[in-house]
Amino acid sequence: MSAPPAIGTEALVDELWWAVTDCDEFTAVDVVRRARADGTDEETLLLDVIAAVQDRVGTEWAADRLTVAQEHAATAINERVITALVHDRPPVGAPDRAPRGRVTVSCVDGEWHALPARLVAEVLRLRGWRVDFLGARTPTPHLVSHLHSTSSEAVLLSGSLPTHLPTAHAAITACQAVGVPVVAGGRAFGPDGRYARALGADHWAPDARAAAAVLEEELSALHRAVTRQVMDDLPHLTDQEYTFVAQSRGRLVRQALTGLENRFPALRAYSDAQRERTAEDVAHIVDFLATALYVDDPALFTTFLCWTADVLEARRVPARSVSAALAVLGENLHDFPRALGLLADGTAALAARPLPAPGPGREA
Repeated sequence: MSAPPAIGTEALVDELWWAVTDCDEFTAVDVVRRARADGTDEETLLLDVIAAVQDRVGTEWAADRLTVAQEHAATAINERVITALVHDRPPVGAPDRAPRGRVTVSCVDGEWHALPARLVAEVLRLRGWRVDFLGARTPTPHLVSHLHSTSSEAVLLSGSLPTHLPTAHAAITACQAVGVPVVAGGRAFGPDGRYARALGADHWAPDARAAAAVLEEELSALHRAVTRQVMDDLPHLTDQEYTFVAQSRGRLVRQALTGLENRFPALRAYSDAQRERTAEDVAHIVDFLATALYVDDPALFTTFLCWTADVLEARRVPARSVSAALAVLGENLHDFPRALGLLADGTAALAARPLPAPGPGREA
């Protein structure tokens, strides 16, 4: 008698979604255990089910259909689902089979979105690699020290937030300086890997399967390439605009808040919590402005601004507040042409956004 067909991944995603958003860890674990027992392979569960649910979590938070607490709880449950799946894993191959090699998977220092890196680590283990998974927010000196003590053949460096790209650049350079190639991955490096290339990474992988393919097919070539010395790979930084904006972050945020109060006196009546949220939003704008200056790419800044406007409007905050913040920042960066150009690009991108559909709390 043949085994019943494995349940489709879309149905599994729906099952797991309802479990994690209901904060039901035991049902969530049961979903993946039953699916594996029914014939769904572990890599599919990791990348096409758990990762898909995590993507939906982020989308639903941005649309204000999940609270921050619900998003955190769902992520924590997904982490534990991965652990349960891995701990149930049968031995891969013969017990005395040597691993393909040893690699290190790490998040960029400051990056606390560790789940994408965890998925990469588990897929590589499935495919026979010995993996040192260092988790979130790994300081670069400690990453390099680990490489010295373990003789890892490659580093797979994960970043989700583009504002960590300058730190990623330092990590890439430090790893290469000790002869270890770096494969960069994660949304921080751009949808096409443009920032990985700009920062001198040896390779870019859009997902865990691609990262495994790079190691399987190109590891020797990576080692031959890592001996190169890339000098002045970001010549635009000589104008010091990035350094000024990054080092002046606190002052720029305070000046922007004062300027916004002058333009919108209603802000003076904000509660402490509302003022704190506003300051956080302005700080994020300054951080992305600095990062766009670092990589010299307006698209990084404009994409973030349009996403921020969408998130704010989902919470019934008018997007014009973002444009006002850009105008105030421009008043305090009048001596910095690249920064002013980015602010102008951001203002134009916000003006070109489609108007939101009328809905609760919005004017028709």
